[in-house]
Amino acid sequence: MAEKVVITATGLISCIGSGKESHLNAFRERQSGVHYARHLRSKHIKTLLLGEVDRSNDELAVALGLPAGDNGYTRTSLLSMTAVGELLSGVDIALLKNERFAFINANTVGGMGKMEQLYIDLISDHTAPEVLKYIPTFDCSQSTEVTARHFGLEPFMATISTACSSSASALMMGARMIKQGIVRRAVCGGCDALSAFTVNGFYSLKNVDKSLSRPFDQNRNGLNIGEAAGYCLLESEAAAKERGAYVIAEFTGYANTNDAYHSTAPAPDGSGAHATMAKALAMAGLAPGEVAYINAHGTATQNNDLAEGRAIERLFGGKVPFSSTKPFTGHTLAAAGVIEAIFSLWAMEEGLIIPNLNFETRMEELAVSPATILLENQTLNHVLSNSFGFGGSNVSLVFSKP
Repeated sequence: MAEKVVITATGLISCIGSGKESHLNAFRERQSGVHYARHLRSKHIKTLLLGEVDRSNDELAVALGLPAGDNGYTRTSLLSMTAVGELLSGVDIALLKNERFAFINANTVGGMGKMEQLYIDLISDHTAPEVLKYIPTFDCSQSTEVTARHFGLEPFMATISTACSSSASALMMGARMIKQGIVRRAVCGGCDALSAFTVNGFYSLKNVDKSLSRPFDQNRNGLNIGEAAGYCLLESEAAAKERGAYVIAEFTGYANTNDAYHSTAPAPDGSGAHATMAKALAMAGLAPGEVAYINAHGTATQNNDLAEGRAIERLFGGKVPFSSTKPFTGHTLAAAGVIEAIFSLWAMEEGLIIPNLNFETRMEELAVSPATILLENQTLNHVLSNSFGFGGSNVSLVFSKP
C-alpha cells in the first residue's frame, strides 16, 4: 500500500514579508504587498507595480551569515536560502542528511537578474570582471545546488521548470517519490526573483496591469509581476510519526495535465483546468462538494481567468468559495504554486476564506464570482490549489486535515 504523504513544515518569503503571521495579518487587513520597486533595475520601476521583496541583496545575505557585496550569490538563490532556512528552523537537519531525502526546487529564470546587470555594465564600460563567476547562474538548477550546499541537503536534487506551475510540480514530484518509497522526506518548492526579462516579457504580451490586479473581474487588465520563495517539508506519515512531528495537512491528491493548445494561452473552454482539478479530486477520493475552498491560479489576464472560471463553474457549480491571492503578492512565477499551496494550508489550519482583492464586477461569461470578504472560523476539511502555466502546464493539489 502506498505511503500517506503529510506536510509538516513550511518556509516562505514574499513582498508581504516572511513567515505565517505576516501573511495572515495581510490577509486580515486586506493589505497588498505590491508596490513600486526599489531594488530592480528596470525602466518600468516608476510605472509598474511589482511584488518586490523589501530586503536588498545585502540584507538577505547578511541575515544568512554571508558576506555582503559581490559574494557570488544571485537574488534568486538568496530568496531560496531564506525560505528554506525558515522551514528548517524547527527541524533536525541531521534527519534530512542521514535518511532517504530529496530537495526538489523550481525556477524559471535562474539568476538572470544579476546577469542582466553585469551585461549592461559590460557593454557600457567594457569592464565587468565578476561576470565569469556569475555565468553558471543562468542555469535554473544553480539556485538548487547553491541552496542544497548551504544547508547540506544534497543526497538527491532536482530542478523543475514548467512555467508558472513549476513549484506545484515540485510538490507533486516529492509526493510521488515518497509514495513510491524512493525517499521518506522531501523539501519541495520554488523561487523566482524579479528580472527585467520577465517584467519586459509580460509587458510585451500586454498582460501587465499598471494598477493593482483584479482577478476574475470583468474589467481585469493583466497581472502584477512578483518575486518570492516558498518550500514545504513533505514526509511519509510513518517518518513524521517517528519524530513526533506536528502535521499541518495530509497531501491527498494531485494531478497534472497539458492543454496542448497554445504556447502562452490556455484552452478557452477550460478543459485542461477542469481535467486537472477532476483528476486531483479523484485521487483524493473526494466529490467536488467536499472541497471547502479553492485557491485559484487567477492571474487577472483575459485568457486565464476565463478558462479557469469556466472550469470552476463547470466542476463545482458555484457552490465552493474560490479566490486568487495574487493581488496580495503579485504573480511570483515559479514560486506561485508553492506559496499559494502554503496559503491554502494556512487557510485550512486557521479556518479562513482568503478574499480576492480588487474585485468589483462579475465576468459576463460566468455565473460565479470569487469570495471578496475574509471569512474566519470556517470548517475547511479539504482545500484545492490551482497552478496553470504557459504551455498548458496545469497542476492541481488537494490538501486535507490530518
